[in-house]
Amino acid sequence: MVEFLPLWLFAAVCVCLLFGYPVAFSLGGTALIFAAVGSLFGTFDSVFLEALPNRLFGIVRNETLLAVPLFVLMGVLLEKSKLAEKLLDSMAMLFGTMRGGLGVSVILVGMLMAASTGIVGATVVTMGMISLPTMLRRGYDPSLATGTICATGTLGQIIPPSIALVLLGDVMSNAFQKAQLEMGIFSPKTVSVGDLFVGALIPGLLLVSLYIAYVMVIAWLQPHKAPAVPRDELRANSNEPLALQLIKGLLPPLILIFAVLGSILSGIATPTEAAGVGALGAALLAVFSGKLNADTLKDSVYSTTKVTCMVFMILIGASLFSLVFRGFGGEELIHDFFSQLPGGVVGAMIVVMLLMFFLGFILDFIEITFVVVPIVAPVLLAMGLDPIWLGIMMAINLQTSFLTPPFGFALFYLRGVAPPEVTTQQIYKGVLPFILIQVFVLLMLALWPQLATWLPEQVYAN
Repeated sequence: MVEFLPLWLFAAVCVCLLFGYPVAFSLGGTALIFAAVGSLFGTFDSVFLEALPNRLFGIVRNETLLAVPLFVLMGVLLEKSKLAEKLLDSMAMLFGTMRGGLGVSVILVGMLMAASTGIVGATVVTMGMISLPTMLRRGYDPSLATGTICATGTLGQIIPPSIALVLLGDVMSNAFQKAQLEMGIFSPKTVSVGDLFVGALIPGLLLVSLYIAYVMVIAWLQPHKAPAVPRDELRANSNEPLALQLIKGLLPPLILIFAVLGSILSGIATPTEAAGVGALGAALLAVFSGKLNADTLKDSVYSTTKVTCMVFMILIGASLFSLVFRGFGGEELIHDFFSQLPGGVVGAMIVVMLLMFFLGFILDFIEITFVVVPIVAPVLLAMGLDPIWLGIMMAINLQTSFLTPPFGFALFYLRGVAPPEVTTQQIYKGVLPFILIQVFVLLMLALWPQLATWLPEQVYAN
């Protein structure tokens, strides 16, 4: 029984979370209780806890994590400046007059919002409030409309600059160095958040392209589910020329996104520095749109502080949990388990992906990134897997989990803002084709890892 204490520790944390206790305190509190009991019975060496101050100091000094509050602030400011509404109007004018065009517009706006906010919940709620009533009013099938919004909302998990990729990149970097040291490589290679950003571009754009293809096929085969919108109706609310409306709606967010991603890809700025550029750019957009005032700034800073405090409290709790897990021999237990699985590294990868998929029903990506990834990633990387490919696979896997009925977070977010006439069954039915698309992309990445690794090799070749 003693050798299975790490698994009991993990199970105890899951039970606490199911009872609704805060994640950070569930992690830290459960770990401390197990450590105290283990020390009392001689199964845990308290010397492991002496590393906690250094861990906490390392968290505070980690410049990569500074990107989290900056990207959150950028997303909140863009939300307050009503950018999504202008984007949707502009996209609808471009594509709305063809069958399925409004659905395509929602996907493209969702992609840009995902790249701007990087937060799944914010994108789903924003798009649900703005675009769902419009799609239903234009005669779109409720299942197709809700499925499109949920799927595009989860793109915030994979489209850079994603907060999920920032956190995952930091954890993956530490896991990669640890795996190489255990393999006897004492001048280890590194993997950065920027590597994950670049690696996520092709899979993210592939997902967007397949979403659009699906909507267009449905519009072609079943026109009544995605009807065209007359151009007179699209332009009824404005007397400005079409070109001017498009420039005002599309140009500002595109410039901001290209400034953030372009500075990273060109090597001019690190992801943290690019996050500062993004936050400043979002503030300027809010100023130019006339939406930035004292109340807006106060709400934005408050929301940013709240999210940042949550992330860092979870990180502190996860650091304590990982130390206690390691003290009970959890790393050796996981390594032995993976090494005995049939199928070698393939079998281990399948087990990890399934575990993370089901944990995505009860845990947010932050908890999974800080708790599960540090445990399993070093073992998988020591088996020879590429860290960029592994990070992208995990991100898309969690994205699929957040979309899967009946527990997907994105479904709950949309249910909260959807009109009463839209049923939960319609939402579940609508997301199923998009889940299949994401599973298909996961299989493509499994068969052709170059989809995630080729672009970083080209960008950072020199």
